[in-house]
Amino acid sequence: MKINGLNAAQQEAVLAVEGPILVVAGAGSGKTRVLTHRIAHLIEAYDIFPSSIMAITFTNKAANEMKNRIESLVGPVTSQMWVGTFHAICVRILRRDGHHIGYSSDFVIYDTADQKALIKSCFKALNLDEKQTPIQSFQYKISGAKNDMLSPEQYETLFSKDFRERDFIKLYKMYQDRLKQNQALDFDDLLIKAIELLKNTPDVLKYYQNKFRFIHVDEYQDTNKAQYTLVRLLCAQHKNIFVVGDGDQSIYKWRGADIRNIQEFEADFPGAKIVKLEQNYRSSKNILDMANGVIKNNPRRRDKTLWTDADEGDKIRYYQAYDEKDEARFVVGQIKRLCKDSGYKRSDFAILYRTNAQSRVLEEVLNIEAIPYKVVGGLKFYERKEIKDVIGYLKLMVNPFDDVSFLRVINEPKRSIGDKTIERLNGYAQDHALCLLEACAHVDEIEGIGGKTAEAIKQFYELIKSLGARLDTEFASNIFDELIERTQIIAAYEKERNDDADGRIDNIYELKTVIEEFEKREDVSGLRDFLAEASLKSDQDNISDQEDGVLLMTLHASKGLEFPVVFLVGLEENLFPSYRAQDDDEELEEERRLCYVGITRAEKVLYITHTKNRNHYGRFEPRRPSIFLSEMDQRLIEVMGERPLSAVLKENKSKEHSFFDIKTHKKNPYMPASPHLEKNTSFEGKTFSPGDKVMHKIFGTGMIVTVEKDLKALTIVFDAHGIKKLDPAIAPIKIIG
Repeated sequence: MKINGLNAAQQEAVLAVEGPILVVAGAGSGKTRVLTHRIAHLIEAYDIFPSSIMAITFTNKAANEMKNRIESLVGPVTSQMWVGTFHAICVRILRRDGHHIGYSSDFVIYDTADQKALIKSCFKALNLDEKQTPIQSFQYKISGAKNDMLSPEQYETLFSKDFRERDFIKLYKMYQDRLKQNQALDFDDLLIKAIELLKNTPDVLKYYQNKFRFIHVDEYQDTNKAQYTLVRLLCAQHKNIFVVGDGDQSIYKWRGADIRNIQEFEADFPGAKIVKLEQNYRSSKNILDMANGVIKNNPRRRDKTLWTDADEGDKIRYYQAYDEKDEARFVVGQIKRLCKDSGYKRSDFAILYRTNAQSRVLEEVLNIEAIPYKVVGGLKFYERKEIKDVIGYLKLMVNPFDDVSFLRVINEPKRSIGDKTIERLNGYAQDHALCLLEACAHVDEIEGIGGKTAEAIKQFYELIKSLGARLDTEFASNIFDELIERTQIIAAYEKERNDDADGRIDNIYELKTVIEEFEKREDVSGLRDFLAEASLKSDQDNISDQEDGVLLMTLHASKGLEFPVVFLVGLEENLFPSYRAQDDDEELEEERRLCYVGITRAEKVLYITHTKNRNHYGRFEPRRPSIFLSEMDQRLIEVMGERPLSAVLKENKSKEHSFFDIKTHKKNPYMPASPHLEKNTSFEGKTFSPGDKVMHKIFGTGMIVTVEKDLKALTIVFDAHGIKKLDPAIAPIKIIG
């Protein structure tokens, strides 16, 4: 095998054989090349049996690529090796030796749908109310407990005194018991049970420790506690552990990744050899200098500076947009210009954003310009479940005969209306030639439906009919607001308390922005026209299925990818970095790493944009530039708009802030100023002021930070639910101090 095609640092890593080795591999530095050449070198130069080698990755795609590269170097040997994801490795261990802990080799693996169905049966057995605690919230909670390696018994020991955890503890126990009864394992259990097997069965542990003399782990910075524990157990005898990773690209804390695993590698493995791969083969010098300038602001990182032999390349192109529409028009305009003048294909372009909700305006402008695109790692805006649910409600108001929409929303959010009830409703409707909605008006006549279920059906019917009756007299946005409040659809997502639910909430508020923009046009008459237009937009989305299309994706989805031209959009406080980073240094550092990942996706051209104003949660509000913009070297920037970044930052610094940090009661630089701040406003005898502590029936305690003119809305930071903008005329709020 030839290694003279590798640079000096890559060769050093490949030639290292014995003991623990950490390869700190910067973005675009050839980490997969090093990993595969190292495995090939062990086989060719040291006659290591392929069956003594294990290589662990995070995706099947990465595992297959690793196998192909190894075989291109030393021939068909990977069938004798263990190369696969953490989960695939654990399945092999458990199929062979799971009987030691009570699992046959024929155990089944439950996916998320199977898991949800099992949890639902546990809910029923324990008489738990899905309306009070959505199944999905317990689903995430079980996964979180397992990521922390907490069994039901360990969880109970830790939280037995917390009455809020009692239902979850009961459910977690029953869920695990039923999994065992069914000879089933969920995805998290594949790791947990493999670790349990190795810890509790010394002979099995010794077998695998002897078998695998050399263990390799890719993307080590993304390992969680269970994955880390598994690796430590397997390599404990020979200590020939070779890991590749980059702490600067650790961006998955929200799903359990622990950056300390790579930061503390030397402490875990004394005498470890550290090799840094800092030469980048992907990006121009200017792009790398920009990335280095941002990431150096993270204080707790391993020192590393990317460099390249490539040319300086184009400067980073900066544009401050007036609002998100202007931002989208600028991005699409630049794509058209570069395709025409520089010969780029549309698939050479990637638009990266922090949240899925940002794609909506970009999709709209791409559709107008008839430019094909593909949303990677997510659905197009109108295909997302939460958007389809809300639009399903609106469709049913407009057309009560729409049984498809009825079936979509009758139990969204959960109303304890099951399949049997739907069958009885449908039977009555067919017998009496009624649509399903009208059958709800006769629920008292339907045998087998009564009690809480009948009451829930009546309330649903009254909701649709009462709002539908106002279609010709009310603004669509007003109907939307009341629909959201009365259905409690956002409150249901709030209870789930995870990033996925937060994204769904953002998308629902983005839909309100779409409706409000629609209302401002003179050529439309109301909700019916809006739904017709939305349906047409959804049909036009099919254009994105063409192969040569612009790629749209979140920054998280972009990791591991590279593109000739990248647009990094929406660099604004409370968006990127997200509001979660306001008073949490660890969150801010992870957001900065996410920015670093976004910058280093670009090969030749990088655009950075933000807006002066943005529609956010249904309000058009001024935006503050991201802290990351102030960390960028302005000598590397080419201004595309009227205002240079230096002027924008200077103006921002001189402005007074009108929000307050709830924890410190100091002015908070991460929150936008409100355009209509009143010191003291009253509503129906109530007086609201910034700084008042309040109680909300769903969101709990919080503090008012702004009061809009004429009391149109209160902006409140809740202790457990973050920032909310609420209408005091509808929301159940009371002042408590």
